[in-house]
Amino acid sequence: MTNRHDSASVPTSSGTDVNAAFRGGGRSVEFLDRINKASVVMLRETALVTPALAAQIARGIATLIAEDGAAPVRLSADYLDYEPRLIAVAGAEASRLHTGRSRQDIAGTIARMNLRDGLLRELQALVDARTALIALAAQHVDTIIPAYTHGVQAQPTTFAHYLLAFASALTRQAERMREAYARINRSPLGAAALATSSFALDRARLAFLLGFDGLIENAYDANHLAPVDSWLDLAGALAIAAVEIGQFAQDLHAQYADPTPWILLASGKLTGTSSIMPQKRNPAALEQLRAQCTLLLGDMQTAFLVAHNVRTGMFDYRTYDPIPCARALQVLVLLRQVIEGIVVDRARALAEVRADYSTTTEIADALLQRAGVPFRQGHHFASALTDYGRTRRITLDAIAFAEVRRIYQEQSGQALPLAEAEFKEVISAEYMIHARRGVGGPQHAEVERMLADESTRCDEDRAWLGLSCGKLARADEALEQVFGALMH
Repeated sequence: MTNRHDSASVPTSSGTDVNAAFRGGGRSVEFLDRINKASVVMLRETALVTPALAAQIARGIATLIAEDGAAPVRLSADYLDYEPRLIAVAGAEASRLHTGRSRQDIAGTIARMNLRDGLLRELQALVDARTALIALAAQHVDTIIPAYTHGVQAQPTTFAHYLLAFASALTRQAERMREAYARINRSPLGAAALATSSFALDRARLAFLLGFDGLIENAYDANHLAPVDSWLDLAGALAIAAVEIGQFAQDLHAQYADPTPWILLASGKLTGTSSIMPQKRNPAALEQLRAQCTLLLGDMQTAFLVAHNVRTGMFDYRTYDPIPCARALQVLVLLRQVIEGIVVDRARALAEVRADYSTTTEIADALLQRAGVPFRQGHHFASALTDYGRTRRITLDAIAFAEVRRIYQEQSGQALPLAEAEFKEVISAEYMIHARRGVGGPQHAEVERMLADESTRCDEDRAWLGLSCGKLARADEALEQVFGALMH
């Protein structure tokens, strides 16, 4: 796993360099700067350094920030690399910045700042993908499609019902991410190595200045237990999302095996033409989505394995960016693009349903509801009817009603208690869908209700993102204000 926090790159191995855990460029360097600013402010406010020394250290920090901003190469967030530079510009007394701190709690704080930053961006991308799902579902409330179990056509439903199933599943991942954020956004700073220090640091003030919602109070927990379970919290949510999105990609991809699929991706950048076979339109985006989901799941499993069977205080789980967000963002952005590129052939989807026997379940239900025929008896009749039609290569609605009555008579010893018009009604896909009565079914009222509910949940997540990002922005502004005041 990489220490670099860069949404434009794919995570790679960090190698075997133990000290690499305390390095890292990108936002990690920025977060170290914020930690140092907050530390010198707190030291001044608690009178652990004099106003003059606080100003001297603050000016040194500002100088290094300016230098780093102009640097063309990747920088180190390791405090042991940072401190000599600070001393060079601010004098030996500048080492007082490290009063009561350790690389342990600094590293833990940087990791949490990276985690929350990545989580907020991932959640925004997830909300965008869910919004696209809901918008597409709203266009297909009446689009009848075949649904499958065991890879075999099972029953008809609507495309809106199907899409809302995935929207609901992804909403649970958003819930998990918000819950994880509440545990991630706790500060370990001031815990030192594991038992705090003899200096009376104001840990709560440090947490406030850095935008944390509170502390991980136990100093041993702060550096040696909480770092692991906090990032596994997020890894779990992303792993589950990878599995679900992979299922979605596979469902769509399976349609391409049919010469006339009822669902495709729009031509353009989501598909590609074979280099040798001019007739082939390859669903490149679906293949990438599935592959990237697999890689994301592997990355998240690696996070669990890295932390497994490790003693507290060991190197293994010490990284500034434990769950890089690059691949997760790639998956979520590509998911939204795929959703926006879906094209459904409504007539072809309905023809697919009518070509099979997926409405026969309703025959058994109707016999029970309308004539009190035991369900299993109706089930055996519907199964026999299916065998009759398939062996003759005809569709359900093409079976002569006289044959329907004959088969029922042979199966039950009784006359079929349904008139021809009733039978034709109950074997139609439209009836089977719109006659649903259960909560969460594909009937209009339930689909419209679920569309509204999922839209509301997306709105709530957007509002939560706005509040969370706003709080961090206000903390940054407050930190800049009090830090700037130190230098004057």
